[in-house]
Amino acid sequence: MVIFTLAPAYSGEMELDVLKSRWNEVLDFVLAENRIAWLAFFDARLVSLRDSTLTLDYSDPAKLGGGHDFAAVRNPAHVELLKRAISEVTGIEMEIV
Repeated sequence: MVIFTLAPAYSGEMELDVLKSRWNEVLDFVLAENRIAWLAFFDARLVSLRDSTLTLDYSDPAKLGGGHDFAAVRNPAHVELLKRAISEVTGIEMEIV
């Protein structure tokens, strides 16, 4: 799993359903900038948004025997692009921990 923490400037509760409803827009933004980054985040499942922390899950039993560790191979430029996409689409700044 990858965990994103919303920056302190975040005010108010954003429902996970709202982010899920805009996730395709976020992915479209990433795709327009970098197809490889889009591939890195395309399979992510939005699991929870609690206490300003967004959790993504990459486990998909239909694809892999036991998930994979994205944290070990993530490209910092791709992570920055995802953060920018979320900011542009939703107006929310996130930091990655």
